[in-house]
Amino acid sequence: QTQISGQALDINKMDVDVLEQIHQMGGLQLVMPQAFAETDCGVLADSGRTVHEFDLTGESVELPIMGGKTYNAMTFNGQVPGPTLRVTQGDVVQMTLVIPADEVTGHGNDMHASQMSATYFDSVNPGETSQYCYIAESAGVFKYHCSGVHLAGMDQHVL
Repeated sequence: QTQISGQALDINKMDVDVLEQIHQMGGLQLVMPQAFAETDCGVLADSGRTVHEFDLTGESVELPIMGGKTYNAMTFNGQVPGPTLRVTQGDVVQMTLVIPADEVTGHGNDMHASQMSATYFDSVNPGETSQYCYIAESAGVFKYHCSGVHLAGMDQHVL
C-alpha cells in the first residue's frame, strides 16, 4: 500500500553469473522501511516517537472570490488550501478526518507525505470519522487533498 515505485527484474534476462554472485553473497533480502511497515495508531503511539495529532473537518462551504462573487468549495477546516501541517522527520502523524452529519457529500484525504496509497484512507461519509497514522519518514514539502476511490466527482474535490 505505498506509492513508492520499484524496479522489476526479469530473471530470464539476467546473466547467470550475476545470479550466482548474488547467491554466493547470501542472496537478497527485501526489507520494508519502518515508515511503511507500521500504520497501526496504537502501536505507533507507543513507539516512543513524538506524535502529532491533526484533526481535519471535510466540509463544503461557499467562499468569496474576486469581483464579489462566490464559489462552492470542498474544504478542510473551511479553508482552501487546508491548514499547514508541520512535523519533524521521524515523528508520527495521526490524522483524523471528520465529516459533519449535515455535509452533502463524502470526503477523503490523500496525504502524499505518507507514501501510502489513497485507497488506504478511502472516502468518509457524512456523519463518519476516520483515522490513520504513519511515520513522517520522507523529508520535504507535500500536498494533501481530498481523495477517495469511491467518491463520485473526486476530481471536483481536488479542483
